[in-house]
Amino acid sequence: MNNLRAEYDDVDRQILRALADDARLPNSTLAAQVGVAPSTCLMRVRRLQEAGAILGFHADLSPAALGRPLQAIISVRLAAHARTRIRQFGAGIAALPGVLNVFFLAGANDFQVHLAAESADELRDFVVENLSASREVVMTETNLIFEHLRGRSPIV
Repeated sequence: MNNLRAEYDDVDRQILRALADDARLPNSTLAAQVGVAPSTCLMRVRRLQEAGAILGFHADLSPAALGRPLQAIISVRLAAHARTRIRQFGAGIAALPGVLNVFFLAGANDFQVHLAAESADELRDFVVENLSASREVVMTETNLIFEHLRGRSPIV
């Protein structure tokens, strides 16, 4: 999927926009919104999934409502000797409780970890036990998130 505009038509882009706004749309409603038959819409959604344009359908959960009101972005820099295990390191961090996202980066830092914690103590313990105590990690920097504003779909 090198160029979305070249590979997908206006109906595909309308489907992607609608599902980005509400992934729970029934197929019949989605079909009516984009002006195609329900069978055509279902076929197009499946094709978009197979092509990798749709990675999945997810519930947007509230960490605060689930007892994790404190969110942070933790920048992580790995030691030179850890470069051979960079994928395993990222996967291991992603599997830890409270981790919402792990971003593998270019630049000075190797990762940014988006974490939701119950408290400042839990956040501190996460950083100390899972990052600072690791021989693979040479630096961490923690930034608290005051507010998260979701951007629009990448489909314009």
